[in-house]
Amino acid sequence: MKILFAGTPVFAASHLSGLLNLGVNITGVITQPDKPGKRGKKPIASEVKKLALEHELPLIQPEKLKTSDLEPFDADVLIVVAYGQILRQAVLDYPKYGCINVHGSLLPRWRGAAPIQRAILEGDSETGICIIQMDKGLDTGNILARRVQKLDQKFCSADLIESMPELGIEALAEVLDQMDKNTLSPIIQTEDGACYAHKIEKKEANCPWQLSNVQIHRIIRAFNPEPICFTYLTDLRVKIYEASLHFDSSAKGEPGEILDVSKNGILVACGEGSILLKRIQLPLGKGSILNGSDILNARSDLVFVGAIFRSNV
Repeated sequence: MKILFAGTPVFAASHLSGLLNLGVNITGVITQPDKPGKRGKKPIASEVKKLALEHELPLIQPEKLKTSDLEPFDADVLIVVAYGQILRQAVLDYPKYGCINVHGSLLPRWRGAAPIQRAILEGDSETGICIIQMDKGLDTGNILARRVQKLDQKFCSADLIESMPELGIEALAEVLDQMDKNTLSPIIQTEDGACYAHKIEKKEANCPWQLSNVQIHRIIRAFNPEPICFTYLTDLRVKIYEASLHFDSSAKGEPGEILDVSKNGILVACGEGSILLKRIQLPLGKGSILNGSDILNARSDLVFVGAIFRSNV
């Protein structure tokens, strides 16, 4: 079979790499146009583009994908992984076997743009991968394959972005084989349990200290690697990369108050319970990510017992 691949971020690039390692015949790659870098710097290529160029694969970057863009590739199927565009019906119908999508949730739960982050935020016990036949709805197509990933309090979004492509590649290989043999057994999605994973907004990463330690822990995990949970210490915007739950009932204080600073991290009171911040970043010096020992050695003048993290300056 001749495969056309559409995707943009590292999650998509991992799937493309896996397909190439399996020897799948990739006739071309589609990705989003290069985006301007921070502070007006030169445009930055997507991770999928970098991989396509590395493997010398034909590449296009249309502003809006059209059937005329697909014609030169003569592909049997278009595989879509976190591409970043809603495809027109004419595009969905164009390849012989249509378009199939790798979606990072157990559909119909968490249709939409940010399924991995929303699953962590809501404290789901499991997530996974679904391969679906794309239709005009948003992640509503028939399910062609499904893989489950258990979730626990150790996982952050970065962990899942790294590990889940292995499930997606395995499921894709199964679907492509069945497609080639005409043995697909699609499962129609129901609306039971359907919910929408809205796109993440940066303001959601502002740490709400009045919430419980469990809820705050989920926020920190969900927004790593992007946009990273943040808070304020005086007028400094502090990023929180890693934390762990703390259940000592004697550790009490105002929400956001620093209760202890040790080599293990910064213990902070929450609306309910407390949380141990293990890795933070201050907007000072080289902006290194600091652990508890680093704070004790170099930043004890800023981070000390009684100081208070706040949601606003």
